Amino acid sequence: MKKRQLGKTDMYVNPIGLGCMGFSHAYGLPQDKQTAIETIRRAYKLGYNFFDTAECYTGQNADGTISYNEELVGEALKDVRDQVIIATKFGVEHQGKKLKLDSSVETIRKSIEGSLKKLQTSYIDLYYQHRIDPKVEPEVVAMVMKELIEEGKIKAWGISEANEEYLRRAHAICPVTAIQNRYSMMARWHENLFDVCQELKITYVAFSPLANGFLSGQFTPQSAFELGDYRSEMPQYQEEGYRKAKKLLNLLEELSKKKNCTRAQLSMAWMLCKKDFIIPIPGSRKLKRLEENFQAGNIEMTEAEIKEIESLLDTIDFDVFGGH
Repeated sequence: MKKRQLGKTDMYVNPIGLGCMGFSHAYGLPQDKQTAIETIRRAYKLGYNFFDTAECYTGQNADGTISYNEELVGEALKDVRDQVIIATKFGVEHQGKKLKLDSSVETIRKSIEGSLKKLQTSYIDLYYQHRIDPKVEPEVVAMVMKELIEEGKIKAWGISEANEEYLRRAHAICPVTAIQNRYSMMARWHENLFDVCQELKITYVAFSPLANGFLSGQFTPQSAFELGDYRSEMPQYQEEGYRKAKKLLNLLEELSKKKNCTRAQLSMAWMLCKKDFIIPIPGSRKLKRLEENFQAGNIEMTEAEIKEIESLLDTIDFDVFGGH
């Protein structure tokens, strides 16, 4: 499995990373702390070396205590810290299902110290602005990132849900290593950023590469999600959204049988084989699924197979979370 370079840095990661959000946020009650820590450690042993978390990935446990995702990741990986790449994010606070955005200099400075402490580390490999804050100019954020790099608190920085104008303005002040935007077969609206990523040598980290699990084929409108699992309200899991996307699931099932892989693996192989600067970061609490996802990095797809899928994608107007 050939590693992929993060931007222009000396950091290389396996082609599939691990999105750790679901251990404590958005997918029902947080997983038991020790179980989550052990699962992350097992993921490392499976071959994962790129772990993604965020300051705002928190959840309330059954006993009323708070599960901090960064703490889980930090505890799980502290003994192999120099063998892994850890990404975390600042600038978002969850207020119910709404986001409070704050990328002020004061907040960034406070956030970095909190993240370093929770992650039990002296540096963060990749530090993302979690969402663009319209109240703060990109040049201001980039200058703080430049200072944090000079101080040795971060190695590189990135922007999540970036657009081209903001990306270029920020990059001019302090080179951006990665963007982390939604991307899957059902969410292709950021493909217009591929050219700028290629031009500036910026990695595209794809979150929700399976459209919040939909492309695995494991869930339907009849699936019973846990209380607090955001997927229960997502449009792809409603009758109409599922009906529209069923043609894609059928094609994936057909192709995956030919490739001797799963639909989820094929979905990620599709993006890996499109561009060498794309790194998907699927998440799961289940070891079997983690192993399955990781093996997607070994699947090769031909241009003809990619074209066959995209010919169908171009005919479907998906109902999917995050769409527009």
